[in-house]
Amino acid sequence: MNCRAASPYRSPALLLVSLLFGSLSPGPAASAQGTRADYERARSLAERTRNTVANASLIVHWLGDSGRLWYRREIPAGGHEFILTDANTGQLSPAFDHNRLAAALTKAAGREISPTNLPLDDLAFAADVASIRFEAVGKRWNFVLARGDLTEQPAAPPAEDEEELPRASTGTGEETWITFVNRTDSEVELFWLDEAGDRHSYGRLESGAERRQHTFAGHAWLVLDAAGRPLTGRIARAGGGTLVVEATARPRREGRRPSRDGPGPESRSPDGRWSASVVGFNVRLREAGAADAPLTWDGNERDFYAPEFFWSPNSRWLVVMRTRKGDERQVNIIESAPRDQLQPRLHTFTYDKPGDRLTVSRPRLFEVATRRAVSFSDALLPNPWSLSAVRWAPDSSRFTVLYNQRGHQVVRVLAVEAETGTVRVLVDESSPTFVDYAHKLFAHWLDDTRELIWMSERDGWNHLYLYDAAVGTAKNPITHGVWVVRGVDHVDAARRQVWFRALDVRPGQDPYQTHFCRVNFDGSGLTVLTEGDGTHAAQFSTDRRYFVDTWSRVDQPPVHELRSARDGRLIRELERADISRLLATGWRAPQRFVAKGRDGTTDIYGLIYRPTNFDPAKRYPVIESIYAGPQDFHVPKAFRAHHRPQELAELGFIVVQIDGMGTNWRSKPFHDVCWKNLGDAGFPDRIAWLRAAAAQYPEMDLTRVGIYGGSAGGQNAMRALIAHGDFYQAAAADCGCHDNRMDKVWWNELWMGWPVGPHYEEASNVAQAYRLRGKLLLTVGEMDRNVDPASTMQVVDALVRADKDFELLIVPGAGHGAGESPYAARRREDFFVRQLLGVEPRR
Repeated sequence: MNCRAASPYRSPALLLVSLLFGSLSPGPAASAQGTRADYERARSLAERTRNTVANASLIVHWLGDSGRLWYRREIPAGGHEFILTDANTGQLSPAFDHNRLAAALTKAAGREISPTNLPLDDLAFAADVASIRFEAVGKRWNFVLARGDLTEQPAAPPAEDEEELPRASTGTGEETWITFVNRTDSEVELFWLDEAGDRHSYGRLESGAERRQHTFAGHAWLVLDAAGRPLTGRIARAGGGTLVVEATARPRREGRRPSRDGPGPESRSPDGRWSASVVGFNVRLREAGAADAPLTWDGNERDFYAPEFFWSPNSRWLVVMRTRKGDERQVNIIESAPRDQLQPRLHTFTYDKPGDRLTVSRPRLFEVATRRAVSFSDALLPNPWSLSAVRWAPDSSRFTVLYNQRGHQVVRVLAVEAETGTVRVLVDESSPTFVDYAHKLFAHWLDDTRELIWMSERDGWNHLYLYDAAVGTAKNPITHGVWVVRGVDHVDAARRQVWFRALDVRPGQDPYQTHFCRVNFDGSGLTVLTEGDGTHAAQFSTDRRYFVDTWSRVDQPPVHELRSARDGRLIRELERADISRLLATGWRAPQRFVAKGRDGTTDIYGLIYRPTNFDPAKRYPVIESIYAGPQDFHVPKAFRAHHRPQELAELGFIVVQIDGMGTNWRSKPFHDVCWKNLGDAGFPDRIAWLRAAAAQYPEMDLTRVGIYGGSAGGQNAMRALIAHGDFYQAAAADCGCHDNRMDKVWWNELWMGWPVGPHYEEASNVAQAYRLRGKLLLTVGEMDRNVDPASTMQVVDALVRADKDFELLIVPGAGHGAGESPYAARRREDFFVRQLLGVEPRR
């Protein structure tokens, strides 16, 4: 997150690395730095590398439990074809007669259709694999494979999510695609909407053009006309699909964000006899055929009953959540230049911050027929951050609840006996630092055997444990070792096995690379199913007998392998990504580099980006792209054709990314460095890594070091000049949470603890602003709802009072991440060109 078998593909992988890194001779135009030509080259990188990797991803479609699958593969010379594979035999063949289908479509459409570029979307095989259904040229079709009969089918009704314009992505599912077809008489612009609803442009599509856009199921897309008006949109779904942009878009209403509300206003018992609802602030109960009557009387505006009902399976008992309002802090931001009116607009929203009194819901238990309240002691849940995951035992004898104590040093699974109200601890998870409930909480109940699978870092590594859920004792570790469980994918109660992802489970590999594994409940039979030296993604057959393993590294293009899920045995290689067109653009892979951290023992991992016209005889300023958020690790591991830091490198810099101590998914002590200590940001490890890299690569000039980041990275970037101004000379900080008392409560209390104490002030860039050394650029979007914009303005106030020079860019109307907008990103580039290269940019 243990033995590594030899890979039959080791030699080609090594050959590729030598091709990518073997030649360090300067490319064309290796001259001045920060010039207009450098900017133009940087600006063109994303477009030049777009769609230059054939078979970078492989979306697999399993045909039931037959062991057969099909996928669409790209032909490196251009075009694509559809492939059918039988995992039982390893045979691979065309999925159908491409020439025959192309001829039939050509005749039906009245225009030439190429057999190597069949425009098939939403393709599905019949159960007997005798025919296929698909969408092409704006219609639905059925094609009988043996006879070659092509018949038009009735148009499918629009999906519910197409009745309204999407406003935000609903999640990230399996890889898929949308084929955009522009049938308007002008170009349109494509936008991906993230889960916050923020728009990210994916370029323009000319009139009459088509684009097959890679995406993920649950991702939202919006199409705007030349005037910026929404035309159409879609939530991407598995299996792909086509979105035709018509000259006149059909009327659509603007959609609502996915609802996260609890149950509706009335909840019916499992036997159908009773109904419960909330009226005003109290619960009312109604028996079938009778009028409703009060179940509770003590609710009020500040301490009310919420419409969250949990019925016992036998309908005898009911748990209702009683909610006590907290402070409900309001944050106000001003939109200074709204697009639809002259005058500024005030926006107000609820935003809890560290130390605030929080809204908390507590369970209340009632016997339904008698309306008797069963009281139980709060002694084991005295100071809740949350009480959640209410769950009844199948025999209705008790319910369980997950208690997360404020400060996140105690998490308990509690059982409440229905008859007596007796409270028992089943799991008591505690830590002198923090329990990472947000990323490492897993509880899987096994009702038939009265067991529980629980995730814990109690031995210093994130692992799984089997509990006796009847009495609340740990039976045995399921996983153990000097590696971590990244996540659980599947629990097979019948075979008593857990399928999971692990990090650092293959010695000698980058510890952040994901591998897929299986283990028995008793801890025996650990099987690492994936092998290649890279990070892995798996697509399992429905019966989990087989899977397609896709693995890659930043310097190794994806490899797609068909494997047995019994033992990980390789059945056959399906495809390898072809990057010949990418290499022809002058692309340069990031270089992986490992060095010891602050303790001289722990390996710290990072990447080095050099300009594509790199000259080894020159000395380059170094810029670190930082994000030290403790919730994850952040250095890329999988292959990409385009990395954003590469654009900055093109201007004449060497750019690095590093994961220092305090970030996630190594050992618990590695992670604990962040606790009450976000100001550390792993800088001692980062500086040691940079010095080791410069010792090996003298082109790295550590007398000119810059740093930039956004959000937590914005806090980190400014902190570099406060705490390590002797090493970093320039920093660009975007939308930083510069004082953890000003930012969202959950993220900051998880790492900084509760109650708020002096350590919050020590980590505050506001309180420490007087210590600033070096050149600073601050960027903030005035409409940031993620990090209160006042956090940046309070830093500005502190810098002014300390008589410190700095640059400030406020982006009107922009939200979180304003520094990545085209204008602000260009200003950041100019800032570093001036400060580290000492030239006027774009000359």
